[in-house]
Amino acid sequence: MTAEFTRHHAHYLAHHITLAGLDEEAFAKSLSSARVDMNPHQVEAALFALKSPLSKGVILADEVGLGKTIEAGMVIAQRWAEQQRRILLIAPASLRKQWQQELIDKFSLPSKIIDAIVYRDLVKKGVKRPFYDTKGIIVVSYEFASSKADEIAATPWDLAVFDEAHRLRNVYRKDGSVRAKVLRDALKNPFKILLTATPLQNSLMELYGLVSVIDETHFGGPAAFRSLYTGAGTGQEDLDRLKARLEPVCHRSLRRQVQEAGHINYTARTAVTFNFNPNEEEQQLYELVSAFLQRNDTVSYGDRTNPLVILQIRKVLGSSTFAVTHYLRNLIHRLENKEAINTSIIDDLDDFDDIAEEYGSDLSSGEDGRSLFEEETDLPEIIDPVKLQAEIQLLKSFLELAEGIGKNAKGDELAARLPSALDEIEQKGGQRKAVIFTESVRTQRYLSDLLENNGFRGQIVLLNGSNSDSESRAIYAAWVEKHKGTDKVSGSRAADIKQALVEAFKSDEKTIFISTESGAEGINLQFCSLLVNFDLPWNPQRVEQRIGRCHRYGQKIDVTVVNMLNLSNAAEKRIHELLDEKFKLFDGVFGSSDEILGTIENGVDFEKAVLAIVQNARDDGQIQLEVDLLKERIQDKIDAEMEDARAKVLEELDQAVVARLKNTAGHINASLTDFNRRLLTVAKAELPDAKFHAPDSPRFDFQGKTYTTEWPVADENDWQFFRLADDNLAAEVVDRAKGYDLNHEVIHITFAPDQYPFAGQIVDVRKLKERSGWLIAAKAKIDTPNAVREEMLLACLTDDGEEVPQETADRMFWVPASGARPAEGLKPIRRLQSMKDALFDSFSKQVNMENAKWLEDEEFRLDEYAKDLETEFNARIKEVEEEIKELRKQRRAAGLSMEEKLALGKKVKRREADRDDLVLSKHEQRVKIRRQVEEMLDDIAESLNRKPSVQDLFVIRWSVE
Repeated sequence: MTAEFTRHHAHYLAHHITLAGLDEEAFAKSLSSARVDMNPHQVEAALFALKSPLSKGVILADEVGLGKTIEAGMVIAQRWAEQQRRILLIAPASLRKQWQQELIDKFSLPSKIIDAIVYRDLVKKGVKRPFYDTKGIIVVSYEFASSKADEIAATPWDLAVFDEAHRLRNVYRKDGSVRAKVLRDALKNPFKILLTATPLQNSLMELYGLVSVIDETHFGGPAAFRSLYTGAGTGQEDLDRLKARLEPVCHRSLRRQVQEAGHINYTARTAVTFNFNPNEEEQQLYELVSAFLQRNDTVSYGDRTNPLVILQIRKVLGSSTFAVTHYLRNLIHRLENKEAINTSIIDDLDDFDDIAEEYGSDLSSGEDGRSLFEEETDLPEIIDPVKLQAEIQLLKSFLELAEGIGKNAKGDELAARLPSALDEIEQKGGQRKAVIFTESVRTQRYLSDLLENNGFRGQIVLLNGSNSDSESRAIYAAWVEKHKGTDKVSGSRAADIKQALVEAFKSDEKTIFISTESGAEGINLQFCSLLVNFDLPWNPQRVEQRIGRCHRYGQKIDVTVVNMLNLSNAAEKRIHELLDEKFKLFDGVFGSSDEILGTIENGVDFEKAVLAIVQNARDDGQIQLEVDLLKERIQDKIDAEMEDARAKVLEELDQAVVARLKNTAGHINASLTDFNRRLLTVAKAELPDAKFHAPDSPRFDFQGKTYTTEWPVADENDWQFFRLADDNLAAEVVDRAKGYDLNHEVIHITFAPDQYPFAGQIVDVRKLKERSGWLIAAKAKIDTPNAVREEMLLACLTDDGEEVPQETADRMFWVPASGARPAEGLKPIRRLQSMKDALFDSFSKQVNMENAKWLEDEEFRLDEYAKDLETEFNARIKEVEEEIKELRKQRRAAGLSMEEKLALGKKVKRREADRDDLVLSKHEQRVKIRRQVEEMLDDIAESLNRKPSVQDLFVIRWSVE
């Protein structure tokens, strides 16, 4: 008789693969649903974030290049699977689209970017509370989030994620970022994940700042932390104590550890410079427009220059004369019509909303709907007509010069040297492909035409914010047709067209991928090893983001980074030197280090500094001087003492980490193998019409489509990725199988281990051949704060009274049954019930042991917090005494008038009174703190004291043939 999988198989296995819990097995459903090769260090980090239901958050501080986005994505996916779907993701404006793309591509999780324009549109449509009323993952910039802090605070988030969280590390300081303080206060309650490669840059106090964002009761006040861990007498014992207190809240892996464990092999990046000298007309145009921008007496800008407008123009000025031509036409048109000169004057930079937000504006509008930038840059009400006409004529002379320039030296240099650069890539074993980045859409078109006419006709793909050109539309239409009916098509044109263009570039027919800045967001080009910065952004974080599209996990050969360098432009030369020598963006295995990029909390601040230099410097000498001063403000290297402190506090011994990562790799593979095997077995039971490619194959055909649990194979062949996700076939069959009521009838199932379809043998089940017995299947469950834990219970007994281990009973459901019929005979129900109760008691004890451990850890943490508060109190008393001492010293100084001495005497008396009050209340505060800690522990103990429950699934009579 042919064996098959029954409803009982499906019912049991469906419950098993959807168990809620905190271990790797429960986490497997999220791992198996992701379109990414999980590295052990990433799984470790995600499990670290999820391990304790009492935790208020964690800092994931892996070094750059280890995939903190993936780590956070796994946590988000797990929360999503647990139906905790109010999720807020705060990121730099320039990374919002990349996050949205990564979430949908790798985890099939939808998200919505909310900025000022989207927010305003939602309100106009009647959505009164956009954050509260928008379900699912919401992605916002730091700037916009802080501007809507009240509404964010009023929303009951399940999870909040801060990317580039080092922006918050100085929140503890009185002069620290107001934005950071606002966000900390608005998101006190939800569980938080802080992602940063640089949690500690200049001072251990920065760790205090980040931890205080997660939980203000983890440490006491800043004075206590400073006294305990940063004072002159701080020794190894103090740092060890700090490390122990950080262990539950901060996780960090290093690249060398991951590389030694054998999970990632890094390639290097190599810098090449294509030098050029612009022709005489190009140089003249640059100097004329630059001098015009530096004036403060123009009608266009006057003395109220908006730095964003100037930044836009500076970007196109350094890009190409074709971009400058477009700007001049727009400016002349606006002046002739006496219209505002604002950021909308240039539609050439399709990522400019991101830049605007990071410059500190949320682009919010007044009642008339106009941007604040438009309001700030309106032309004066009274304009001297003679001055206006003179300016228009001047600009027309610039335009005439620009229109007469038919060739650009920079483009010609690229066209001449690109073929040999591609030859070198091929000689290294790479594909003959190059990605070229420019900040201007018009420069992109110019480059496309130029390269088409220089040997690359039909080999070019363009990516920009709109992709409205006929070639891109044709590529997109063909891609949609090719992948119609597969889950490769997300339905979002913005996301899908990027994938279509990248896929086209990956094909043998295409060689060149010309992208504007939007292409640096959310696309992976690790199959390409040659990158050209036709225009070089001033923001080093954006440069790193560009290079990271190619120089990333999966890259097979060293990446060559080409920078176009104008030898006639002093500012451009010095900035390139700064990005190369100081930030080390273009050479080495890892590119710019965490420590170097971490010296700037926000790359826009650096960009602003460069803009100020370019705008204000009047000659090459002044440019050199100002850039040198900027260099000095950026640390040459991290202080050796601070580097040592970072290692002692944040890093574990390499060999211990390497051994653990190797062990984790084995657990991951085992968990994923078991999960997929169970999921496929449910499919075999629930989809009798499905045709599996082989008995042990993870692939099957159903209703005209091919499904597989192997995500890379699915994507390569346009098959369906068979994984548990919302509203797909796997979720449908699992939900159906879980919904069966099998308690009304007892079935006799005969298991057939000889027909086990997968590799290997179920040895322990085979040992039960020709034996029979009874089995009860049940599911135990307990709710604890922020976590549900479940476990399958299998009480299995042979007819001769031998108890079958749970592990063997579980594996029975991995093998098919040769037939099912109504059971006969007398059930040993009392014995089975007793076995089930014993298993349930074991589950309850395990939960109680875990709860006790969490309570013990929390008691230790809160005891340390109480000690910190006492230290904080003493430190405050000491601070006041030091202030009194200093005031008395000032009062004794020679040359003071009687009035000044009296004023200082009054200050001394006031501060003495403050000190006496602190001393008198010290005992009272100690008692209050201890009482507060005890109350918090009582609340936690009560929240953990939940009663577990058990759900009976079915009883069967079994045999093994």
